[in-house]
Formats: sequence, C-alpha cells, structure tokens
Amino acid sequence: MSALPSASADPQTQTAAPTEEHQLHRQLRVADLVLAQILCVVGSSWVGVAAGLGPSQTVMWIAAMLAFYLPMAAAVIWLNSAMPLEGGLYIWAHKAFGNLGGFLTAWNLWIYSIAVTATILYSTPTEISYLIGPSAKWLPESPAASFAIVAGLLVVLTVAAIRGLEVGKWIHNIGGAAILAVFAALIFLPLWAIWRGHITHYAGLTVATPQVDLRSIAQFGQMLFGALCGLEYIAIFAGESKHPGRSIAQSVWISSPVICAMFILGTCSVATFVQPGHIDYIAPIPQVLRIALGNTGIGNLLAITAILLLELRLLGAASYLFTGATRLPMAVGWDTLVPAWFTRLSPRWKTPVNSTLCATALVLVLVVMATSGVHAQEAFQLLTNAGLTHYELTYLAMFAAPIAGVTALRRQFSPWLKAVCVVGFLATLFSLLISIFPYVKVVNPAIYAGKIIATVLVSNSAAICFYLWRKRTWRRDAGMELNTRLE
Repeated sequence: MSALPSASADPQTQTAAPTEEHQLHRQLRVADLVLAQILCVVGSSWVGVAAGLGPSQTVMWIAAMLAFYLPMAAAVIWLNSAMPLEGGLYIWAHKAFGNLGGFLTAWNLWIYSIAVTATILYSTPTEISYLIGPSAKWLPESPAASFAIVAGLLVVLTVAAIRGLEVGKWIHNIGGAAILAVFAALIFLPLWAIWRGHITHYAGLTVATPQVDLRSIAQFGQMLFGALCGLEYIAIFAGESKHPGRSIAQSVWISSPVICAMFILGTCSVATFVQPGHIDYIAPIPQVLRIALGNTGIGNLLAITAILLLELRLLGAASYLFTGATRLPMAVGWDTLVPAWFTRLSPRWKTPVNSTLCATALVLVLVVMATSGVHAQEAFQLLTNAGLTHYELTYLAMFAAPIAGVTALRRQFSPWLKAVCVVGFLATLFSLLISIFPYVKVVNPAIYAGKIIATVLVSNSAAICFYLWRKRTWRRDAGMELNTRLE
C-alpha cells in the first residue's frame, strides 16, 4: 500500500491509498459479507413492483439481471480485486478519475446513505404502529413520541458505528437473516395455501411478452436499478474485512444466486395472491401475509412475526447504510479532500468518531425537517426521492472506471469486462433517465421531474464549490508549510 502524499504534492493528482487503513480492525468474514449483501440488495417492496408487471414479471426480472445485475457483480469483483481498500467505490473512482471524480462519487454515495437512513428511521414509528395494531394508531401522529423513537434508534446506530463492526456486524447479520427468513416464508406460502385448499392456482414462472407503454417502462427502469443495486456497498468496509480482495468476491458469488432467486420466486408469490391492480407497492409482503394467513389466531401470530422480521431488516439496513456513511468521509479525508477532522479514530475502537457524529447530526436534521412545517417536509421528501438518483450517478462512475479511467487502470481489465461495463453503464443511464417519470400517481409529473433534477444539480454544485474551496485551502496550507521550511 502506498504511503500518504507529502504536503508538497499536487492534490489534483493524488490517488494514493492511505496507510491509516492499517489501523482499522478487520472484523468481517465471508459469512458476514454474504448476509450484508442480501441485507443491502433485497428490499421488500420490489417484489410488489415486479408483480405489478403481470405475467411478464419473470421475463423482466431476467432482463434486469442480465442488463444490470451481472455487470454490477462483475465490476464489483474485478474492481475490488484490483483495489481492495477502505472506501470501496470512492477509491475506484478516485484511482480512475482523480480527485474531483472521486470526491463527487463519494459525495453522491454519502448523500444517498444519509437520506435513506433518515427515511428508514422516519418511517419507523408508522411501521411500529402497524405492528402493534389499532391501539397504536396515535403513535406516528405524536411528534414527541415519534421523535423519541427515532432519536433512540439513532443513538443505537451511532453507538454501534463508533463501537465498530465487532458489534455492528451483528445488527447487519440479524437484519440479513431476518429478510432471508421472511422471503423463505413468502416463497413457500403458495405451496402451503394450496395444501390447505385456500387457493388452487400458483402464478409460477410465467413467460409473457412485456407490455410496452410508458408506465411499464418506468416500472422496469426503476426496478432495474432500484431493486438490484447495492453489491458494491460492502466494499466501503474493505479495510475492515478479512482478506478483502478474496472475501468480497466470494460473498458476491455466494449471495448472487440467492438474491436472484429471492426476487423472482418472491414475486411469483405476490402475483399468486394479489392481482396487479390491487398490489400495495409500499408493503406487498405484509399484504400477502395478511391475505394468506388472516388477522386472527395462529395466522395472525405468524403474520405479526414476519412483519417484525421485516422491521429488524429495516433496522439492520439503516445501521449498514449509516455505518458506510461514517466511513466515506474518513477515506476521503485520508486523501486530504476533506479536513483531517473526519479521519480521527477512536483510540480504543479505531473508528471515525468525528465522522460518525457528523453523520448523526445530519440524519437528525433531516428527521426534524420531516416532522416540521410543510416547506421542511417538502425539502425532506425531495432529498429522499433524489437519493436514488445520487446513487445512480455513483454507478455511472463505477461502470465508467474500466472504460474511461486513467490508462494505467484501464490496462488492468480485459476487453470482456469493459464490454460488460458498457452494458451496465447503459442500463444505469436508462434507469437514471426514466426515474424522473414516477410509476405512482403524482400531482404533476413535469414538476416532480424538475424538482428531482434541480435537487441533484444543487447538491453536486455545492459539492464542487466545497471541493474548489478545499483545494485552495490545501494549496495555501502547503505553501505556508513550504515557506516555513525554507525559512
């Protein structure tokens, strides 16, 4: 691993990996990485979105996996093998495109992580009220109670992030195991219902020509990226993984067939119990569980248990995304692109305490915005809706690295990998362009699209301004240090 750059080096050309990574505790084994991959990629709502496509859902899933998932898996395996360093996608973009490209990639990934963490925490009081039942209907309507729940969970996430992955990985593992258990129940539910005589038909792996209209194209475009992205996120923790060059690749190979099977077979179950026009896109799995198991007796108990497992998955995902958001500024700070304050590690736990506290404050601000006045709520909604767009921009950088990165990096990759990355780049670009068209009803689609685009442009303009300011500051400090040495 290369040493840190000297103070006199040009920050515009710095792409050296930091020696500080050696101070991190390597806690993650292959099993932890596999569960983290499943936790991050498999969301519960996408089986409902896919089922809404009707009999063409299997064809659409296979098309999405060929066009996006396989290129993503290939890019993650080979890029991580070439650069198995803490920071993951940021390091890959930094090596490929220099400081500005690396910084913007980290910025967009960081914004995505913070926004999604805040979204999950903000929705938790509502999820809890559904879990408890009608007697807790008041819970999400009480600002004090909702804030207390969110703040308490945020404290748990903060402590876990500071304590390190020795503790945090168990939160992630429980979340990954929980979503596995829920999908196992969902997949076998039609067989149980047929055996009990509740239904006579199983939707199964239907093959039909997809309907071509703007709505179905928009659904497919959002499913293409939104459902399948996330494999690369674990590489942020490469410096905290055992043998990351090998173990992260192994986790991709092991988790990928499981993830694909969960999506396809889970969608079959949703399609078996719910007609396309009646699917709850927000909570399709609880909807199916209630339809199949009922609201009384043992069926009610099983449904409640499954919904509780989904809540554990959400908590695990929030912890996973939040922890990644605390590591990104540390890795960027090692390259002097943000102040060294973000890189300071806990003497005992070897985790970035300052970066963690900064992430905590930002998540808390977003949650407060969501519970404040109308304008603050609109700002929160805009940022969370634009979160996936920020994430798509980082994927464009990942797929572009083997194709358009610096010559020395491009030479490390074979022509077939570059071809695969072209496919992944085009699929991500298609998803990015189509994502501004909502597949659920909004008041004005044009205004919705304009707000999303404006939010992403403002966010990245702010990032560029910060980068230019930081560059001037860095050069001024380097010049002062040089003058001091000359004197």
